[in-house]
Amino acid sequence: MIPSVLPTYNRAPLHFVKGEGCWLTEEDGRRFLDLGSGIAVNALGHANPELVKALTDQAGKLWHVSNLYEIPNQQALADKLVETSFADTVFFTNSGTEACELAVKMARKYWYEKGQPEKTTILTFEGCFHGRSSAAIAASGSEKMVKGFGPVLGGFKTLPWGDHDALHAAIDETVGAILIEPVQGEGGIRVLPDQCLKGLRALCDEKGILLILDEVQCGVGRTGRLFAHEWSGVEPDIMMVAKGIGGGFPLGAVLAKEEAACGMTAGTHGSTYGGNPLGCAVGKTVMDIVSDPEFLDGVRARAGLLRQKLEGLVAAHPDVFEGVRGSGLMLGLKCKVTNLDVVKAGYDAEVITVPAADNIVRLLPPLNITEDEIGEALKRLDAAASAVTKASA
Repeated sequence: MIPSVLPTYNRAPLHFVKGEGCWLTEEDGRRFLDLGSGIAVNALGHANPELVKALTDQAGKLWHVSNLYEIPNQQALADKLVETSFADTVFFTNSGTEACELAVKMARKYWYEKGQPEKTTILTFEGCFHGRSSAAIAASGSEKMVKGFGPVLGGFKTLPWGDHDALHAAIDETVGAILIEPVQGEGGIRVLPDQCLKGLRALCDEKGILLILDEVQCGVGRTGRLFAHEWSGVEPDIMMVAKGIGGGFPLGAVLAKEEAACGMTAGTHGSTYGGNPLGCAVGKTVMDIVSDPEFLDGVRARAGLLRQKLEGLVAAHPDVFEGVRGSGLMLGLKCKVTNLDVVKAGYDAEVITVPAADNIVRLLPPLNITEDEIGEALKRLDAAASAVTKASA
């Protein structure tokens, strides 16, 4: 008999009942160090006092009115995002998947309004993950994502990762945009080199193509800059954001330059819940904290410390790990053993990590993790690795 919760996840037998900072408490009382952050969502940890206050203060006033009316919190958060990014305008969603839907619509509507409706093709890259809606799975182009869900939405062409010749060969009169993650998350913590992102921007400018960046997982301070593309010094035309921007509250956004958004006039898109007073109260608080240069300096310092210690972990367990990859506090351990074995051993060592493609274990701790907690994390990861070694002996 099918369970009451649709069984689309293979869930770990853990039942967390409380969270505080980097820690999760299981109902049996065990305390787990959380290096997953709900898959890069809890950017400021669990039950962050400033976020709790923002949410509860707003909850006592007004929860929802819909986008038929002006929403002061939404305006304040949009202003903050415009002030601190490349963007001129923002639309709020509830998730990264919804942000992907709008980014695709915005790009295609742009070319329709420019009198070139044939420019509907969006180029994507092998290993990408942009969500699980019809457009997002079509963008991935992978059998794992689309099998059984046909007919697949057209207008996407997936290219090999890092194949410059294939990229140039794919550009024809139908291509209207390139969509890429500066750091692939689900794809295995693969960092797009700065020179490649610069090259993509130059190619888009040369060919008159829109550049769409997916910073759902790598944005909002995760790499040590407010947004990951800032490391390369280039700007996109459209960008998807979610996860960390809500600090645990469902919130996403599409940021865009005025020109790229010119086709999105009244009636072309909407959302019942997107940009509601609750979400935007939390999001504004997250942005006020994370956009502070001193906070980002701290993220980079803690990221350097964590990476240094992870390199030592790899050296101490050459039978388990192959190397470390990633940027900022978006790191991956490349495994020689099955990555799920490492994740499961972590449960016994009371440390939470997240698996990804390419046999990677993701480490996505809260951005405000302390140095002491980093030290404790490495002790627990070391214990997990030792357990894997022992089990395979």
